[in-house]
Amino acid sequence: MSQLLSVSLRQKAVFIPERAAINERVQLTEATGSLVANLSKLGFGVSEPLLKALNNSTPSFQLTVLDTLREVTGVNKNWAPLVKGWNVPTGETVADHFITFFANIFKVGGTVLPCGHTIPANTFPLHRYNGCPFCGTPFEFGAIENYKQGSEQKILELWTLQDATAFLSDLLTSKTALDATQMDSLHKLLGELPMPDVKVGIKETLMAVIDVFIDQNQPEKAQVLFTSPTDIMRYLWYKHTGFLQIIEPRTIISRSSKNSRHILPLLDKSAKALLDTKTVLKLKYTRKDCMMVADWLNNMDLDAAKMCEMMHPKRSMWVRFIRALRLAEYSKRAGFEKLRTLLHLFYKEEYKVWQGAVNHYRLRYYVDETFDLLQQRPGLFARSLFANMLWFGSKPTIAAFAEIIDKVPARLVFTLSMYAENYFDKTNNRVVKPLGGVNKNIPANPLLSLYNDEQLEGMKAAVENLCLLSVRKRFAAIKSTGKTMYIDPMLFKIPVSIGDRSDNIQDLPAALMGTRFQVAGDTVRLFMQWGVGLPAQHLDMDLSCLITYEGRTERCSFSSLVATGCKHSGDIRSIPDQIGTAEYIELDTTVLKKAGAKFVTFTCNAYSNGSLTPNLVVGWMNSKYPMTISERTGVAYDPSCVQHQVRIVNSLGKGLVFGVLDVAQHEIIWLEMQFSGQLAQNLNTGNIGAILKKLDSKLTIGHLLRIKAEAQQLEILENSEADEVYTTAWAQNTAAVTKLLVD
Repeated sequence: MSQLLSVSLRQKAVFIPERAAINERVQLTEATGSLVANLSKLGFGVSEPLLKALNNSTPSFQLTVLDTLREVTGVNKNWAPLVKGWNVPTGETVADHFITFFANIFKVGGTVLPCGHTIPANTFPLHRYNGCPFCGTPFEFGAIENYKQGSEQKILELWTLQDATAFLSDLLTSKTALDATQMDSLHKLLGELPMPDVKVGIKETLMAVIDVFIDQNQPEKAQVLFTSPTDIMRYLWYKHTGFLQIIEPRTIISRSSKNSRHILPLLDKSAKALLDTKTVLKLKYTRKDCMMVADWLNNMDLDAAKMCEMMHPKRSMWVRFIRALRLAEYSKRAGFEKLRTLLHLFYKEEYKVWQGAVNHYRLRYYVDETFDLLQQRPGLFARSLFANMLWFGSKPTIAAFAEIIDKVPARLVFTLSMYAENYFDKTNNRVVKPLGGVNKNIPANPLLSLYNDEQLEGMKAAVENLCLLSVRKRFAAIKSTGKTMYIDPMLFKIPVSIGDRSDNIQDLPAALMGTRFQVAGDTVRLFMQWGVGLPAQHLDMDLSCLITYEGRTERCSFSSLVATGCKHSGDIRSIPDQIGTAEYIELDTTVLKKAGAKFVTFTCNAYSNGSLTPNLVVGWMNSKYPMTISERTGVAYDPSCVQHQVRIVNSLGKGLVFGVLDVAQHEIIWLEMQFSGQLAQNLNTGNIGAILKKLDSKLTIGHLLRIKAEAQQLEILENSEADEVYTTAWAQNTAAVTKLLVD
């Protein structure tokens, strides 16, 4: 039940099972009133249907609801930073650190702290610190002191078993890849609810369903879900590494090694991390697992040569799996003749590779032969459309693609339409994220220089017109049940869930990357909390922000606690036992705007060896009213003011951008961009501009609905008294929104 409750909170709702509603009360009980008051302290309100359902539920269930929300909002964590009342700078300087360093070497007198360091007189003002200002070890801890400072409450709705079942179906049938939050919700729901009879929409989603069948000891049910050997490898790799995408071992090893590098050579542990990761990635399977996979491959309803072609792109990985699974041994058994043939063809390489044939004809400029092959695989044709337009010319490529565009998944059609403008711009650098890597800024395609601006504009227009025509035809083919439509204006600020998925979990109401949050007041407060559940140790995570001006940048971080319009709460480098620790940065938007700042980028880094620690939480607070900072402990966290937060789960990330403040627009763009390096300075600020441009080019839900209305000849009304009503509450279920991507 707690699993369903946590999933419902991500949908701005509270799940109440039928067995918890045992009464038919009319009067509000004292327990319910207390619950609502406590929820209000956390920044949540309840709708009338939810209030009635809570009032009829048992006291024990009400306590479960409160405990779950307190856990999600981090009420029981330690939120004390290094400095008390850190909105007033301590005045510490680099000289203080140097003096303290030499004082500890030469044993000069001073105040001895619990960590063993001696702080000389006339250096750090110790009465202002909760720990050691020299090594960043906290000694004093603090709870949240101020509640209900938020200017807006998040209204929670009622979620029933029917809602949970419908949401599970939406996740399973989603036509775009699920992000980390959706996948985590899917796992929780599959653990509590029966598997609905629906067709799974995406290969990666299949992995969660297959996992359920394997846990139930029903591998034969998983057999029918595998459509290629790649699906089998995806599942095996997912179970071994936790990654739903097939990230090459060398990529994981390289990232782990780079994450363990250190600025100081003596602290560099990259060589050890490389060996450790290689050991962890070694494959080892039981006889039961080997037989299961052998059966899957042997019973697959595909030609052996075709299967070999599908295995070819990951040939080196397949060699490792074949050995670890002892498939050669099982292929000698009676009844495994197909597996025997498969291995023979695979090792002898007696099969043709479709991509090899495409490359052969393409390099020789055989237009008809190349397009004949590409038309056999519409999805791959779509992914290579832009490059082929530059190689063969716009007219023949568009003509060939137009013949099969109706077979292309809608998500790819929309992707082509959204990114055409960026791709065909000679001056535009694009942001890409290699599988398992970090975001990179790459130059425009060199072939663009062969065309003039007018030709490139024609290419862009050709792609956009063709895609728009295809989408309208798909919508027009669906008979509408109404005549009018209402679109919430906020939907024009929320992008459609295509690409740029989040790798981290949002335990509070989830948002899509590119969503813009309005800043209510003049203050934005960043927060980072890490180390809960871990023993006391050196674990240095850093919260920073980069301020971008015209032609220059400024930063606020552990090495620069005060910057224009920004104040940092102090650098903590060690965590206390079990309860974690916190850092903050306060941004004054009025000062930033007056100084001419354009953007402020929010970042967090792992300064310690390794990646960002799991369960680290970062986000920002915002309120129309002033937010207090405790002078006694420095605690500046108030759950009612939290506008957005994420929890780190990706084990390969070293640095993360988790938001950008557009100073002029007075709004925060939620985005997630990984980068390498121990410091915020390692972030390439050029990537931020490129990714913002990419997000701006994405189709919004509002514009997609407008296209639907035009195709189905629906009148768009400015009020919600329409036949079809689309609100932000409806868009909260991003998996359901993908139903608009008509295939």
